Amino acid sequence: MKDQEIKNICPTTTSKLENEGALLVDVRENEELEELSFDVQNLLHVPLSEFEDRYTEIPLDQSLVMVCRSGARSLKTAYYLINQGYQEVKNLEGGIIKWAEKGFPVKGSLAQVKSASSDCCSSTDCC
Repeated sequence: MKDQEIKNICPTTTSKLENEGALLVDVRENEELEELSFDVQNLLHVPLSEFEDRYTEIPLDQSLVMVCRSGARSLKTAYYLINQGYQEVKNLEGGIIKWAEKGFPVKGSLAQVKSASSDCCSSTDCC
C-alpha cells in the first residue's frame, strides 16, 4: 500500500462523498479556519502542526477526503495516512479555495483568503 497513488478529486465529488458519509479532514491551522471554513457535517480538524501527534484521531474504517487551503498540505497528509495503513484516502484538489469558488458551503470570506495568498503567487515563476 505504501506506493499507492492518492486520488485528487474535485469539489463536486468531495461534496457527493461527504453526503455519503466520507469524513473531510481539514489540516489547516486554527487561524486559517477563522477566515474561511467548510460548512459541512462530516468534518474533523487536525492542524498540520499537530498532525503526527493526532492522526490516530482519524478513523481507520471511514472514507476520508483530506482538505486544506489549496490542496498541497492535504496531499502530503494523505500520503502520510496511506503509509500508516489507511485505505480510503482522497485529496480535494484546489482545496477550500476551489470549493468556495464552485459555490459549495463555507463560513467566512473567500476574498480574505485569496488576498492573503497574493504575495506567494504574484510572480509568474511560482507554482
